[in-house]
Amino acid sequence: MDMNNGHVNQAMRCLRGLTAAFFERVQKHNPGVSCEVVEVSPRDTNAPIPADCDLYLSSGGPGSPFDGEGEPWTLDYARLLDGVVESAIQGGADRRALFAICYSFELVVHHYQLADVVPRADRKFGVMPIYTTPVGQQHPLLSPFGDRLFAFEHRNWEAVNLDERRLGGLGGQLLARESRDGISKGRAILGLQVAPGVEAVQFHPEADRAGVMSWLARPEQAAAFKATYGEVTYHAMLRTLDDPRRLARTYALVIPGWLGRCFNEIAGPRG
Repeated sequence: MDMNNGHVNQAMRCLRGLTAAFFERVQKHNPGVSCEVVEVSPRDTNAPIPADCDLYLSSGGPGSPFDGEGEPWTLDYARLLDGVVESAIQGGADRRALFAICYSFELVVHHYQLADVVPRADRKFGVMPIYTTPVGQQHPLLSPFGDRLFAFEHRNWEAVNLDERRLGGLGGQLLARESRDGISKGRAILGLQVAPGVEAVQFHPEADRAGVMSWLARPEQAAAFKATYGEVTYHAMLRTLDDPRRLARTYALVIPGWLGRCFNEIAGPRG
């Protein structure tokens, strides 16, 4: 699901590449399995979201997570979320799964009223550390990373003041946050097992080196980063892009891991 509202972006290129690579692996080991990508862009077209897909990747995008309230696409999105959760609770061959990124993360948090989704005082952007919680370090989505990973962030909104009781009532868990202690580097919630079948992150695990470099090649973005974080941090970020243990590892493990895990959960009951 392309949630970029018609804006040019790098994310969909990355998501298409990750999906294509995953399908290649599936068909290599399961030659009889048919794989199909269905791509919709509901925010700018109000195109209906198909209810008969097995796995849903829901992208980030610009703007306020409240912009479309009451519009057909937001109602459709809410129905999809509830349907995915219900299918996962029931289990079996018809279970579905959804992974939400950045803007979609904000939509999911707002839909389930899990936290306050609020504007940031200033934009957060660049390759940043993401701190896993003790629960997150045991969760299959983030367990390969230990106590932190690195990912691209680009957001003007954030989710804060987690309602832990409500999250627990959905069967969810807090997986990652902006600070190890939840406060010192920012209070944002960055990763959730929202409910059965729905996982969501505020950061961009689909971002690759080429995409970030394309973003930095725009003089206004490089200048804005230096003005916000300083020249030293800018050059440290460039080094991070060439470190295989950082952005490249997140790209290689988070979404591919989710796709493989969810495929296996569905494939078992289907024989």
